[in-house]
Amino acid sequence: MNSFSTASEQGSILEAAASIRAEANIGKLLQEAGKLKPQDMERVLKLQQEKNLRFGEAALSLGLVSEADIQQALSKQFSYPYIPAGEAILSPELTAATAPYSKEAEALRTVRSELLLRWFKEGCKTLAIGSVRADEGASYLAANLAVLFAQMGLKVLLIDANMRQPRQHEIFNLGIGTGLSDVLAGRVPSLQVRTIKAFPTLSILPAGSPPPNPVELLARPAFGALLSGLSTSYDIILLDSAPSKLSSDFQLVAAHAGGMLIASRRNVSRLSPLSELKEKIMLTGAQVVGAVVLD
Repeated sequence: MNSFSTASEQGSILEAAASIRAEANIGKLLQEAGKLKPQDMERVLKLQQEKNLRFGEAALSLGLVSEADIQQALSKQFSYPYIPAGEAILSPELTAATAPYSKEAEALRTVRSELLLRWFKEGCKTLAIGSVRADEGASYLAANLAVLFAQMGLKVLLIDANMRQPRQHEIFNLGIGTGLSDVLAGRVPSLQVRTIKAFPTLSILPAGSPPPNPVELLARPAFGALLSGLSTSYDIILLDSAPSKLSSDFQLVAAHAGGMLIASRRNVSRLSPLSELKEKIMLTGAQVVGAVVLD
C-alpha cells in the first residue's frame, strides 16, 4: 500500500480532523453547561450523519438547545467571554456582555475599532469618556467599551472618575465600597480594584465614598501619579467622567488622560453645548478623540 499523500490531501485530512474536533468540543461544552444529556448526544450525532449537518445545527433542529445555547458554546470555544442575558447579574445596559450579537453591540465594536486605529495605536493607553449631560450615555459607553476591549484579551481598567453621580458600581453590580475617592484622599492603605468573574482581564475601580470635594481630589498630584503607575499594569485605562453641565471635574480627568471621547444622544444632545464642551476639553491640552451618537 502506498502511504504517501499529496500536500493538498494532507491539508484536507487536517482540515477534516480539525472540524471533527471542533464539533466534538461544542457537544462537550453543551453537556458541561447542562444543555445536553448523554442520550441526547446519540440523537444529535445520528441526525448529523444522516443530514450532513453541523453538530449545533442538528441539536437545534431536534429542539434540544436554543440558538443562545449554541452561541454561548461557540463563545467558550473561541475564548470570547460574555454572559447570557438570562443568567446575567449585570445591568442590561451592558450590551457587550449580555447581548454581544445585537446591533447595538456591533455598533459599539465599530467604535472600538476606530479607537484602536486612531488613539491606542499611537501608544496612548488612557482615554476619558465624557458628556454634557448625565443622560447622554457616557457611563454606558465607558462600561461597554471596557468589556469589548477585555473580550479581545486586553488587560483593561475602568475607573469611575464621576464621584458626583457614579454609575459603574451599579452597572457591574459591585455594591457599595471603597474606590477612587478613598485612594486620592489617602483613606485606604493600598489600591484595591474589583474584578469581574466573567471577564478575567477586566478590572474596575469604582468612584468610592461620596466626597464633598471631588474637583480638589482630582487636582491632587496623587491622581496623576496613580494613572502613571497603573499604565504599566494595564493595556487600556478608561475613565468615566462627570458631565460638564454638572461640574468642571471632566477637565481635570481629560487633562490627565490626554484625550476624551464625547458621548451624545440622538434627540437629546444639542450642538451648542457640545461645541462648548469640545472647546473646554481642548483648553486643557487634551485631544477630542471623537464623538459617539447613541440612540
